[in-house]
Amino acid sequence: MDAPARSITTLPKAHLHLHFTGSMRHATLLELAERDGVALPDALVRDWPPRLSAGDEKGWFRFQRLYDVARSVLRTPDDVRRLVREAAEDDVRDGGRWLEIQVDPSGYGARFGGMTAFTDLVLDAVREASAATGLGMALVVAANRTRHPLDARALARLAAQYAGRGVVGFGLSNDERRGTTADFARAFAIARRAGLALVPHGGELLGPASVTAVLDHLGADRIGHGVRAADDPRVLDRVVAAGVALEVCPTSNVSLGVFSDLTSVPLPELLAAGATVALGADDPLLFGSRLAGQYATMRAAHDLGDDVLAELARMSFRAARMPEDLRAACLADVDAWLAAPA
Repeated sequence: MDAPARSITTLPKAHLHLHFTGSMRHATLLELAERDGVALPDALVRDWPPRLSAGDEKGWFRFQRLYDVARSVLRTPDDVRRLVREAAEDDVRDGGRWLEIQVDPSGYGARFGGMTAFTDLVLDAVREASAATGLGMALVVAANRTRHPLDARALARLAAQYAGRGVVGFGLSNDERRGTTADFARAFAIARRAGLALVPHGGELLGPASVTAVLDHLGADRIGHGVRAADDPRVLDRVVAAGVALEVCPTSNVSLGVFSDLTSVPLPELLAAGATVALGADDPLLFGSRLAGQYATMRAAHDLGDDVLAELARMSFRAARMPEDLRAACLADVDAWLAAPA
């Protein structure tokens, strides 16, 4: 490793894997819950961050239940604006220059006047937060694979309506072990025709076959997680050849039991194969670590030099759906970070 090492928080980076409610600050969760008398489980109060495991459906159900409880404290438009603003502030503090925040509007529509009204609200909040913090921001609309594929098509049509107006991608999230990937192909075809980035989850809780599935059936441009591609060299070679970026979330992987510890996250193997990797925080509210923490843990776990960290940052910008002039400026700033004295 370079000695001394450069500051990770000053390294410019893009954040491509951050879920909406999961981006909430823990202090904000506690404050909003107290305001409205929402009873939070100990795992979100005294035992935070919670001890999680998704090795079986019971473990995933516990994770999802905590996420749903956290979502329930968002009661007003100002709560939504606050969440987005604070997520932007936290990314800027961590060296973020671009953020694509992912949300499933169907999970919030009932409280905020429908999916379209909620999407309008979030996009307004994104514009306000971007102007206030200087962080470039965009939205990824994500469907839930535990729900009917028809719901995913409705969300894809919604996302398509906002293509070029703040929505840059369409995703598919939740438990990979639920649903059939091929059933969501028509939703992704709608998003593809609208020119949106196709960014489904895959290759986290399940192995390389789920990576193959999102490539074959959904035409993924990026894969949320995708880290299990390292389990099969043939699948990893296919990912690399296709230029598909992997949104790797180390702290999340360990917290959910995908890997036993941070040294087991196969980042060196992915990089050695030539994969494009963008590190992401996934759900800081539940995993207790934000964007800079992903770089810091991988630096420590794998003894990464500053040149490798800089290339990870470059890859995050190359994989982003961001304006080309901003991308060029951010890449130049990464080069300046590496050229500066440690």
